[in-house]
Amino acid sequence: MKKSMLTLSVAAVVSIGSLLPVVPSVLTVDASKIGELQQEQKEISNKKSTVDAKIKQAEGEIKKIQREQSSVKSEMKRLDLAISDAETKIAQKEREIANTKEEIKQLQAEIKELSRRIEVRNELLKERARALQENGNGISYLDVLFGAQSFSDFISRLGAISTIMEADKGIIEQHKKDQEDLQKKQVEVKNKLANLEKMLTDLQALKDSLSVQRAEKDSVMAELKQQEGEVRELKVSLEEERKILAAQEAAIKRTIERMKAEEAKKQNNNNNNNNNSGGNKGLPLPANSMFMQPAAGVLTSGYGPRWGTFHYGVDIAKPGNVPIYAAADGEVHYASYSSSYGNWVQITHYINGQVYTTVYAHMRNFIVSPGQVVKQGQVIGYMGNTGDSTGQHLHFELHKGPWKARNGINPAGIVPLP
Repeated sequence: MKKSMLTLSVAAVVSIGSLLPVVPSVLTVDASKIGELQQEQKEISNKKSTVDAKIKQAEGEIKKIQREQSSVKSEMKRLDLAISDAETKIAQKEREIANTKEEIKQLQAEIKELSRRIEVRNELLKERARALQENGNGISYLDVLFGAQSFSDFISRLGAISTIMEADKGIIEQHKKDQEDLQKKQVEVKNKLANLEKMLTDLQALKDSLSVQRAEKDSVMAELKQQEGEVRELKVSLEEERKILAAQEAAIKRTIERMKAEEAKKQNNNNNNNNNSGGNKGLPLPANSMFMQPAAGVLTSGYGPRWGTFHYGVDIAKPGNVPIYAAADGEVHYASYSSSYGNWVQITHYINGQVYTTVYAHMRNFIVSPGQVVKQGQVIGYMGNTGDSTGQHLHFELHKGPWKARNGINPAGIVPLP
């Protein structure tokens, strides 16, 4: 494969001169050809304007997204402050609940003591009643007391006994007061604890609601950042496209200038062949030999649908140190690196009145630079695996006219392929 390719390269170099205006040709360079190139240059300029408009649109979209992000950030700040406030209040209520529970614990001790004192008083009052019964007086106070159905009934019966009432009035009043205080404290503490627990529940629910809103804002922000990233990626792609179009426009402009200079020389010498110092260099290539195979190897992927997308070129693979050749005479208008194409080169060709663009991607390296005029078969770099690539290969594209993303034509039948 390499030997036949080299043979083709030598033959191409011998016969390609008429295809690139840099090399004088036996063909007459007339105004119509210059007009065609000027029209191509104008179309590229229009495409640049379209790309510029898209870049401005992308910039506007980025600013819009950033404004939305700013609004979401403000809302996130408000929610963060609200959540922080709720957490502070929750912590405060938890402390109050802990203190109230401690109060309840202390109250339980007091209740226990009050109950003990009440029990002692009960025994004292019973002893008094027994003593009165034993001393006589004709009233069965013991029957009265032990016939009580409840403590309140017991107190009422005591109140009815004037002798006991007079003797133990202070004890009975303290007894009743202790009972009332006990009941009051129990009610107050239970109410306080219930209120605190309700406030804590409400605050926790508020915090949970705010946390849900904050999570939603996080999701919105993540989506906005993704959108911004996608638009920025598009903007970078458009800026690269504009850069390529500008470079190709400049290459066509230089081609027009060379064609005009060549025509001026021909008119001055009055001889169409006086610049053909390369012997048969000026002979036009046969129609089926406009391009040569860009690299040796195996065709691993053709032009067309692939993996759910569309493959706008062909892939040629081969291991080792594999040179990549310019498929035809032309001018390198772009040689750079991109995350998708890796090291890649674009060449502008003007063949039989038609502008073509060839693309060579995923190169290990390139050895040409923008503005350099190359000959068919000239080594421009070496096959590699750079960029979005799986395995060493050359991704080759052919464009009729200037390069445009996802606009390559099928090279089969135009460019020799493995």
